[in-house]
Amino acid sequence: MKYAKRILGDMKAVWMLLGVSVLLFIATPLFLTGPNLLNVLLAASITALLAIGQTYVIILGEIDLSVGSVLSLAGVTTALVMRTYGPIAGLGAGLAVGALCGLITGIFVTKFKMPSFIVTLAMLSMAAGLTLYITQGNPVSVKSASFLSIGQGSFLAIPTPVWIMLVTYVIFGILLARSRYGRYLYSTGDNIEAARLAGINVDSVKIRAFVICGMTAAIAAFILEARLGSAQPTAGKGMELAAIAAVIIGGTSLSGGRGVLVGTAIGALLLGVIDNGLNLLGVSPFLQDVVKGAVILLAVFLDRNSAAARNVLTSFKLGRQTTSSSTPPQSENLVAKT
Repeated sequence: MKYAKRILGDMKAVWMLLGVSVLLFIATPLFLTGPNLLNVLLAASITALLAIGQTYVIILGEIDLSVGSVLSLAGVTTALVMRTYGPIAGLGAGLAVGALCGLITGIFVTKFKMPSFIVTLAMLSMAAGLTLYITQGNPVSVKSASFLSIGQGSFLAIPTPVWIMLVTYVIFGILLARSRYGRYLYSTGDNIEAARLAGINVDSVKIRAFVICGMTAAIAAFILEARLGSAQPTAGKGMELAAIAAVIIGGTSLSGGRGVLVGTAIGALLLGVIDNGLNLLGVSPFLQDVVKGAVILLAVFLDRNSAAARNVLTSFKLGRQTTSSSTPPQSENLVAKT
């Protein structure tokens, strides 16, 4: 109960999600139907997976701009390896590519003291260019039925990608909340010098976070590729922004040291609900980006000003209590008059 209260109190995304859902329910009866809600979950699953690793990185006070390009590169690698060596080898190759990209990024950030913004921007360019060079700009088709079931199958009437998203969140959520590495991650993001003085290998913590970020990008690539039936060289273009938005909306602090994966999942779901609602209402795709940008601004504004708002409310309550305590009860006034 205490954990639920903390989530509801700390994460404005919960209230934003409820508010947007109520508005869409009023605006269109199609929104609150079972098939449409499953479509929302299915569409949000890829962003949600990308955002898992991004949450780890942002808790450290860093950022990864390359996840979209890493997704494309891992997807193309998976498809090419799968053609010759089968689905298992393809999945392993895709995960290895994602982890390698994260490892390179982590080494440059920690060992060469380069800003993650610059390193991941360079990785974004290199991964995108390498993907286009390998494929010559052409999609790579996938024929394996077992692999396609990852994106097109279902279990208990719920699409497989949603199950994969839930399982991945549980695994990385436990790692973040219950493991020693999770504690080190929060400590490093909160105060890196204090963490170093406490004996934490902060370089190792950072490198592992970037590796996790690359691997979750690869998992997102598997789902997207299996849904489409092919690996598109530009599939991940722009997805890094959606992932970062989901993390910020979910309450993870850009300055590091704070954030939970539950919030990230709700942030991704909120973006999915907004996309779905705007499509149902027939809003232009160009205006949809404007709306999503406004939502991100609102989330950051609420996050930055929530403390000030609480102070104002507390002062108001204290003022009322002081006024009421200084005013004698009505019964006492009557006694005094008599």
